[in-house]
Amino acid sequence: MLLAVLQGVSELFPISSLGHTILIPALLHWPVDRSSEAFLAFVVVLHLGTAIALLVFYRREWVLIVGALVRSVIRGRLSDDKDEKIGWLLVVGTVPVGLLGVFLQSSVRSLFGSPGPAAAFLTLNAFVMFFGEWLRKRQFAAHDRPSKPIEAISYADGAKVGIAQGLALLPGISRSGSSIVAGLLVDLDHEAAANYSFLLATPVILAASVLEIPKLFEPDAHVVAIEAIVGGILSGVTAYASVAFLTRYFQHNDLRPFGWYCLIVGATSFILFATKVIT
Repeated sequence: MLLAVLQGVSELFPISSLGHTILIPALLHWPVDRSSEAFLAFVVVLHLGTAIALLVFYRREWVLIVGALVRSVIRGRLSDDKDEKIGWLLVVGTVPVGLLGVFLQSSVRSLFGSPGPAAAFLTLNAFVMFFGEWLRKRQFAAHDRPSKPIEAISYADGAKVGIAQGLALLPGISRSGSSIVAGLLVDLDHEAAANYSFLLATPVILAASVLEIPKLFEPDAHVVAIEAIVGGILSGVTAYASVAFLTRYFQHNDLRPFGWYCLIVGATSFILFATKVIT
């Protein structure tokens, strides 16, 4: 249940849910085999709860977006409709992370059971956010240009954000952190970058969860139904509260506090594992 709450918070906060799911059991010596099918199956249910929470939170936006996409397909051409443009930006942004997931997931899965790399990548995640904030300020100071709404960015920029989101395949690199940084660098403000990141994450997390559901029924999974159901609910409720908080937070704040958190936790954890203080 603690892992479920942790998933709901860290999936949307830019602090890497996968990194924390690996590090916390290792730091606290929980008897969890993080590379086992049982653990991965349980994590699938937690992700499904997070995806449902995002769908519920952005339900009005998704109704408009899906409707606009269907109309554009039936019409056979694009229009200047705002929701249609956002919908196709989400499609364009989802394709890169889907391809990266297909081709790279098996390569990086070996890292899931090792806390050392997760700590190192969490530290790197901090510098990604610091560098993104610094570069954005430098760009705006040099060109004195206003921020754009989501529908004003190009499809190429939407794909760039999708590629950045794919970095979350590495345990310790945050999906929301990397995609928000990419959003900032294509001239979105923090609030718009966060909303685009969360909208973009919804189909990715949902699709990944659905594709992984068969693992719940594999002989080695041994997932207890009541634990999985309660965990999924807890993850969903926590994720809903997290996205409600973050969409308000990014109206007036930036990524740096999360960067400092990742730097402290990641570097400390890496030192503890590297020096074998914790094994």
